[in-house]
Amino acid sequence: MGRHPAKQTKMIVYGIRMKNKRNSLVPFEKSRRVIYLENRGRKRGRFSVGSVIFGIVGALCIFYCIAIGFSGFGTKFFLIWGAGGAACILIGAALAQKEWIASLPMWLKGAVTGLFCMGVLFFCAVEGLILSQYDAQARPGADYCIVLGAQWKTDGPSEVLRRRLDKAIEYLNANPETVAIVSGGQGSNEIISEAAGMRQYLLSAGIADERIRVEDQSTNTCENLAFSGAFVDKANSNVVVVTNNFHVFRAVKIARKQGYQAEGLAADSVLWMAPNNLLREFLGVLKDYAVGNM
Repeated sequence: MGRHPAKQTKMIVYGIRMKNKRNSLVPFEKSRRVIYLENRGRKRGRFSVGSVIFGIVGALCIFYCIAIGFSGFGTKFFLIWGAGGAACILIGAALAQKEWIASLPMWLKGAVTGLFCMGVLFFCAVEGLILSQYDAQARPGADYCIVLGAQWKTDGPSEVLRRRLDKAIEYLNANPETVAIVSGGQGSNEIISEAAGMRQYLLSAGIADERIRVEDQSTNTCENLAFSGAFVDKANSNVVVVTNNFHVFRAVKIARKQGYQAEGLAADSVLWMAPNNLLREFLGVLKDYAVGNM
């Protein structure tokens, strides 16, 4: 029985100049040999390491997006995880096309790889700054304690806001001379302003009404601090900014840019929401730096 010819790989072996029977040199170009080698053994896998990694990361991002969606935490920002997961899966599928990848010029592959690595390093650097204030502890005796607002739900403060308020209450009880400023306007999905709800929460915890100032017009961190400045002598007052750990770095930077003598006090946050919070904060830092808020 005949055998099907084995698939062969062409290999060109370049020789050296050598003498032939007539004792003359053989031109180098004619000294090369073409050898065909059989491809034996197990075939190489269809998917590259990069395609597998991107595929797994993409699937995890989509699963995380769904988990946040069902939990009811926060804003619609979580949808970015779904979009990012789909993008990772598409990149993984492209990397699996080895022939197509091999056809790309080396300079293009090098440029894309270099930009990707630089992006990862930049992301890690910014996240390092954010994490540097993750456990910020304020000194005692501040003149003012500004509590930054977050969503107020129909049944009370959101989990993020509740943790900020509890940390502020802890500081106010330890420093009876400190005045609290609760800051936050009313969103379209809120029945009252965040500041009004925060005031009621502090009162129910035993903080005297004369120690509370209410700022109820702001819609973001920059406005929280700008509008709260009406109650503060920025140049001569020590201020503690109370917010969640992932938010402290940006909040304090904005406060100092506005002239506050400020330091941060970090409330904790929901552990499994950390990736979402840190990614959103990364974008927040870039935005506020770009527009000059930091």
